[in-house]
Amino acid sequence: MESPPDFRGVFRTDLLARAMYAEGAGIAQCVPVGVAVPADADDVSALMRWSKREGVALIPRGSGSGMAAGAVGPGMILDLSRLRWMGPVDVDTRRLRVGAGVTRGEIDAAARRDGLRFPVDPSSGAFCTIGGMVGANAAGARSLAFGATRPWVQSVRCVFDDGTDVWVRRDAPWPIGVPAVHRVRDAMSQIGAQYGREIPAGTLSHAGVRKESSGYAITDALRAGGHLVDLLVGSEGTLAIFTEVELSLIPVAGATATILAIFASLEAATACAVEARLDGATACELLDRTFLAVAATDGPTGIPAHAEAVLLMEVEGESAAMAVHAMTRLSARATRHGASDVRTAVDAEDVQRLWALRHAASPILSRLAPRLRSMQFIEDGCVPPDRFPDYVRGVRRALDAFDMPGVIFGHAGDAHAHVNPLVDVTRHGWRDRVQGILDRVCDLTASLGGTLAGEHGDGRLRAPLLDRVWGLEARAAFAHVKEAADPSGVLNPGCKVARDGDRAITTLRHDPDAPELPAVARAALDDIERTRRWDRFRLDAIDAPSPVF
Repeated sequence: MESPPDFRGVFRTDLLARAMYAEGAGIAQCVPVGVAVPADADDVSALMRWSKREGVALIPRGSGSGMAAGAVGPGMILDLSRLRWMGPVDVDTRRLRVGAGVTRGEIDAAARRDGLRFPVDPSSGAFCTIGGMVGANAAGARSLAFGATRPWVQSVRCVFDDGTDVWVRRDAPWPIGVPAVHRVRDAMSQIGAQYGREIPAGTLSHAGVRKESSGYAITDALRAGGHLVDLLVGSEGTLAIFTEVELSLIPVAGATATILAIFASLEAATACAVEARLDGATACELLDRTFLAVAATDGPTGIPAHAEAVLLMEVEGESAAMAVHAMTRLSARATRHGASDVRTAVDAEDVQRLWALRHAASPILSRLAPRLRSMQFIEDGCVPPDRFPDYVRGVRRALDAFDMPGVIFGHAGDAHAHVNPLVDVTRHGWRDRVQGILDRVCDLTASLGGTLAGEHGDGRLRAPLLDRVWGLEARAAFAHVKEAADPSGVLNPGCKVARDGDRAITTLRHDPDAPELPAVARAALDDIERTRRWDRFRLDAIDAPSPVF
């Protein structure tokens, strides 16, 4: 396989380079056919034209921190992490334009130097790229107050399936003269014509769900004031490739305060969480008893053994006095909901001490290997808020039914849970137990009217499962949009819209029987997992001279 003649970046097909991109933060392992690292948007256009001509799938990738295997697959990896141009912060309009390879942490740091911030804050924010965030419609703890990525994206510079490079802007009409845009507009018009003035709730969206990164945001794009930008955000590289993004910013908080509330009842904790936004909570995190039990294995946590759940909540205000007032109000609400203990913090050291509990489990889980492996295959469910206790208890029952420990935590204010099943890969039948838990949780999510992907996207992990939680009309609409944008099927195929024969659970990176990777790549990937920096070594490896195998 030869590089396109007009491509100036790095193009590698040797085993070492490919192996370095065989894994990401999720559970999947798949050695791609090659790796291309474009130098700029012109390179992306050249590679897109080559891809369509040769029929080679392109898989866009930033830092590889995605959980759903959207950036791990059998095609050509398109590493966009070198598109790192960053413009100046426009303080007057509160906007910032950056390349797709700039990290969320870098964006927020640049904004804060001018008294602004980018409020969407996934836990991987220090190293996830903005291109990946826009692709997945990523969210985070503070999405309770500020929403997911979609509304903060003002413009996206896209390369469409024929290599056309164009900006798509909210404050401008849909681009003209771009064949893919014309086809997508026609497809969207056809979908809209089926429903008239209003799409029935629950048809192309999950009614009552506060966070959604599954499927295409057709309803958002068709509503009054909607735009092609809304459809593109969350499309996971299946409709176009993003090379630059223009973001909206907001002023930094004047002051913040934190509340830790301990509950003996999951129902009481979730009832409090659902109402937390009424008192101005910007974040409301649930630590389930499964999480607390793991955290306690490393020493005293200060949380009583009988606790069923802990809520960690944050408020902010223009001044310290306003933040304290909001903290007092939210603390009183937690007490009214039956919290047995409420602890508060205002100064930075005390705040850090309370939030340390939220981060206590990760290093412990990493030390459980190699016998127990944390496998995130049911890790992103979100349900209507009044069904959240049923969801958490249902996940517990599924884990218990297959005799598998696990850790449950997440964004309770949005009724959104992350689950880390702890799989004993030395135990006979472990793959069957993984599949059994996956099936039960899919059925549970569907029965509660929820989505399998609150903030991490569908990827190749969940695309084959969409028929479990989306109706036939929605899946047909998704496929129609995908076909319109990418009739050749080369833009991240198998992500978002499954192909015949696709399965959620394929080759797992923690499977003792997984294909052996070159020792250099295996060591680097293991270190990436240990340090939680999935972007750290790949560029070094890709720049090395091609080894001979």
